[in-house]
Amino acid sequence: MKRTLFICVLFVYPFAISRANAQTVALDYYFNHETHTDKNGETQRYHYTWEDTANSGFSVWGSIFKSQGASLINIPGAPTRESLKGVSVYIIVDPDTKKENPNPNYIQQADADNIAQWVKAGGVLVIMANDSANVELEHFNILAGEFGLHFNSDMQNHVIDDAHFEDGAVIINNNPIFKTAHHAFMKDVCGITISGKGKQVLQSQSGAAIAAVVNYGKGIVFAVSDPWFYNEYVNGRLPAGFDNDKAAADLTRYLISKAHSIN
Repeated sequence: MKRTLFICVLFVYPFAISRANAQTVALDYYFNHETHTDKNGETQRYHYTWEDTANSGFSVWGSIFKSQGASLINIPGAPTRESLKGVSVYIIVDPDTKKENPNPNYIQQADADNIAQWVKAGGVLVIMANDSANVELEHFNILAGEFGLHFNSDMQNHVIDDAHFEDGAVIINNNPIFKTAHHAFMKDVCGITISGKGKQVLQSQSGAAIAAVVNYGKGIVFAVSDPWFYNEYVNGRLPAGFDNDKAAADLTRYLISKAHSIN
């Protein structure tokens, strides 16, 4: 019996590694395109990027993807069939307002159509919003609406200051996606209205949906009301007991398990 088990593992394990290595995870650098001036007076791209190692970046989440065998790229322009070719997971985070970018690239219907076609063919889309004061929702909802979702202009889990972290607590129990995280943190987020085939994944303290998943054609869409995996909230800054790091690993495993490259 032991010998048989060993043979099974020998054949299955390399296949699992090969499948993970095939996954390309693309982060949008077009709809969110914030810059600042560094100490040398040069303009630098920052905020929700793989390269940003400050609290504002996604370098930690990127490392989690890479630890699970994925490769990382960015898409600096509008999504097209060509730019999404070979991409397994496409992440769009916190599209710019004019406060963040004087010339924002708003999501247009053509963009939504291109993305929806890619998802329908088997792509895995992740869309991350924010509270309405810090994300451009009008055009973002053009995309969300393709999948029966709508980011609301409200605020859930409002946190006044660091002395009130528990106001942003998200309790997770028996969740099919977040299997190891139980006490996560998501503050100042918007609710999500779900219609059609969408299913609620996480809820705010008031009971509003703040994360949802939708099966769409051969692909899936995971929508969440906050960019909650930026470095500040997965690198140990949160008080002990919050496990956004586990939530990030859980979601990453889920996305990779659902993904395959789209030609």
